[in-house]
Formats: sequence, structure tokens, C-alpha cells
Amino acid sequence: MTDEAFQLTPHDIRAQQFTRVMRGYDRDQVEEFKMRLSDEVERLMRDRAQLEERLKNFQEQLKAFRERERALNEALVAAQQLREEMKSQAQHDADILIREAKAEGMRVVARAQQDEQMLRERCETLHRQFAVYLANFRALLERHLGEVEGYQAHTQVMSQVQTELLLKRQA
Repeated sequence: MTDEAFQLTPHDIRAQQFTRVMRGYDRDQVEEFKMRLSDEVERLMRDRAQLEERLKNFQEQLKAFRERERALNEALVAAQQLREEMKSQAQHDADILIREAKAEGMRVVARAQQDEQMLRERCETLHRQFAVYLANFRALLERHLGEVEGYQAHTQVMSQVQTELLLKRQA
């Protein structure tokens, strides 16, 4: 028989009546046995109810633990995805920074090359201007030197002419 087919309660045991027969069982012993049996069934039913309550609590705890485990697994997966996304974003940002730094470096180098070219051109211009200045200054000096030499020659000629005039006057 299954539990569903035969449900015996402590009250059923206490209320059970037996027919009286001659030479039957001792009535006091039967009553005492019924009491002990009903107490034991009652204790077992209480134990069963407590165990069922504990089972229910354990099942609820297990359900809560499984939900926590699922939430933790989801959080772990989300954290891993976030880590990968952050890593990817950081790599992307680093690549952008490197490209920008290279571009800026190329602009700085190009600017420096332009400045160098401009300074070279200025330097060449100054060298040419200085060469022209020196040539003009040399020409000026040569002209003045020529004038000085002409003046000296004129002074010598005048000196000779005066000497000759003096000599002629004395003669």
C-alpha cells in the first residue's frame, strides 16, 4: 500500500475499537500499545513535517544559490566582455594616438625642413649681398686709391714742375 492509499493518523489509532472476544488480548495492553503507537506516529508525523519544512528551506536556498550562481556567471561573462571591449578600445585609442603622433611628427619635421630651407635661402641671399657689398666696397676703394694715386702723381708732377721753375728762376 502506498502513503496515499492508507493514511493513518494518531487520532485514527486512538479511536480504533476492537471487537471483544473471549480469550482475546488484554484490553489494557492493547490500549497502552495504541497510545504508544499513536504517540510514535504523531512524533514521526512531526518529524516528517519538520523535515519537509527543512527540505523546502533547503530547496529555496538551493534555488537562491543557483540564481546567485547564474547571476555571478552572467556578471563574469559581462566583465570578460567589458574587459575585452576596454582592451579593444584602449588598443584603438593607442593606435589613434600613435597615428596622430606620427602625423604631428611629420608636420614638425616638414616645418623644420621648411624653416631650414628658408634659413639656407636667407643665408645664401646674405652671402650674395655681402659679396656684392664687398665688390662695391672694393670698387669704391680702388676708385679712391686711383684718386689718391692720381693725386700723388699730380703732386709729384707739381713738385717737379715747381723744382724746374725754381731751377729756371735760379738759372
